[in-house]
Amino acid sequence: MRGIVVAGTHSGCGKTTITLGLMAAFRRRGLRVAPFKTGPDFIDPGHHTAITGVAGRNLDGWMLEKQTNLEIFKQNTRQADIAVVEGVMGLFDGYDGKSEAGSTAQLAKWLDLPVLLVVDARSMARSAGALVQGFENFDPDLKFAGVVFNRVGSPVHLDYLTQALEGNVKMPCLGGVGRNQDIEIPSRHLGLVTSHDHGLSRKMKNDLADLVESAMDLDALLDSLPFRPIYTPAYTPAYTLTASKKIKSFVRIAVARDAAFCFYYPENIELLEQAGAHIIYFSPLADPGLPDNIDGLYLGGGYPELHAATLTHNTGFRQAVFWASQNGMPIYAECGGFMALCRTLEDLSGQCHDMVGCFGFTCRMSKTLRALGYREITLNRDTILGAAGVTARGHEFHYSGLDDHMEKSVYNASDRTGSMRAVPGFAVNRTLGSYLHLHFKSNPDVPRNFVQACFQYQSERKFPEK
Repeated sequence: MRGIVVAGTHSGCGKTTITLGLMAAFRRRGLRVAPFKTGPDFIDPGHHTAITGVAGRNLDGWMLEKQTNLEIFKQNTRQADIAVVEGVMGLFDGYDGKSEAGSTAQLAKWLDLPVLLVVDARSMARSAGALVQGFENFDPDLKFAGVVFNRVGSPVHLDYLTQALEGNVKMPCLGGVGRNQDIEIPSRHLGLVTSHDHGLSRKMKNDLADLVESAMDLDALLDSLPFRPIYTPAYTPAYTLTASKKIKSFVRIAVARDAAFCFYYPENIELLEQAGAHIIYFSPLADPGLPDNIDGLYLGGGYPELHAATLTHNTGFRQAVFWASQNGMPIYAECGGFMALCRTLEDLSGQCHDMVGCFGFTCRMSKTLRALGYREITLNRDTILGAAGVTARGHEFHYSGLDDHMEKSVYNASDRTGSMRAVPGFAVNRTLGSYLHLHFKSNPDVPRNFVQACFQYQSERKFPEK
């Protein structure tokens, strides 16, 4: 297997377009691509999945320990010919200006992968040589596969850029991508639109592949990437797996998945399954209620505010969730899922929409960002995610807020610097809702605790007290 990290000089330089183009071109060549995204973002991995047909995975230097990142990378490259890792922000941007912690550069060194540097060449010529030279020399332990210029104005412009590198940098120039508005993915308040709302057609995938094939020397890039051993897990006797499947009981957990609820880390679902959950996907937008015979419910993040009217009109779904909460079913909801569990959602036009009503809050959309950043939470009381004192890490990013209320959060929280943060996390019955997206790999006890709560509920359903 081979691998590469696609990094930029700054946010907005075009690394997502280049990454998607590379994935599309590699797939068209018949290569099996393993896609990854640096950082907590949900949207880019969705587009990666649409291109490659393989679930996009997040790698994160703060939410997850180094060994956990390596484990995710190794496990999900076992069937791959090439791994493509999209970076976050600028190559060296991390938690602060002092260290590499949390940066794409740090992750590239952890994975021992070379970097393809994407440079926005708009309004730049010879200065590009100084810029690339600085990136090349900033960290001598970092390996570079080359540089590709984006938003190049003309062949003459690319010639100037190439001349600026000659004799000044070691990494090769692998090409220059012209300005092409036709294949740019539109954005909204949380970033690029999701793959649900802006599906990549076959033509667009081919256009992305054509873009990089015509603008870059992909043969030179592939030839420069060293092969690396493919991870092979330790052998497990078949009889052990068979025996464990025969004796293992399971619970049925419904997971919302549609255009309104589509933000999930794949590992969160997999850890629930490993703990004994059978996952049943359903659509709160289209289905008239909850799946039958379930023992728990997981509502992920997304864009419920864009589908608020549909959710309001789906009274069957709203009543089923409210009833399940009132009757003690374990329900875990994050960000958009939490918004759906509030009493009312007010959109940017000021129109109010009835939601499920598990929590008596009014959730109001705002034109300005209300919260952004990494968080570590500690439970201050027993919940479906664990007993008081359990910790986990995640990320908060939302444009809505709650009206003033007197409810106390079940989360004590801090940010990546250790400073205390007010992070809403509310519990009623066995329902827990929060704006925070937790990564279950940060503490695998959390999904196990949730599944155990579902087993408890299952037992109560089957053997109610007389």
